[in-house]
Amino acid sequence: MRPRHEADNSSLRSSEALYRPVVTRSAVGIIRQQLQEAYEAIRERVDGLTDDEFFWEPVARCWTIRRGDDGRWTVDYPEPPHPDPAPFTTIGWRLVHVAECKVMYHEYAFGEAKLTFPEIDSAHTAAAAIAQLEAGQAMLVRDLDALDDAGLEREVLTNWGDKWPARKIFWTMVNHDLHHGGEIGTLRDLYRERAR
Repeated sequence: MRPRHEADNSSLRSSEALYRPVVTRSAVGIIRQQLQEAYEAIRERVDGLTDDEFFWEPVARCWTIRRGDDGRWTVDYPEPPHPDPAPFTTIGWRLVHVAECKVMYHEYAFGEAKLTFPEIDSAHTAAAAIAQLEAGQAMLVRDLDALDDAGLEREVLTNWGDKWPARKIFWTMVNHDLHHGGEIGTLRDLYRERAR
């Protein structure tokens, strides 16, 4: 049998474990983890994407990426008012949309706020679109790494003129990657099934 003072110390150690302070993570750290995990999900879904998949139109009259009369490539996206419902979009359209949105959110919230969508020569191959996705993600990660938790509440500009707290830029990109990444994954599954 243990001496009484040893038993008392054991119970004291147990109660101390219950009252240890919880280590909290910074808001920047939490957002960074979510931003990275959402990006990894969409990046994984486009791994090995071919140009045939990129341009595949599962239904008639899809929005896609097209070469304009000026020789530049652009996503189908007319000036407002947009059709409702919008046409179905190709894998390429969705991927380029996600990549270009990363660039534009960076540009207006943390960059020079000059670039406009019509000035972007859209990626028109799977490899180029994936490279643009990677570059856009790297810009947003650098933007986030330059902030502290207080900086997340600083108001920043969006490309349509509204001001948001900086944190909303990153959470929007998290949701955007997850939303369109899921769509792209489903379309790639459908493409493979159709090919069988």
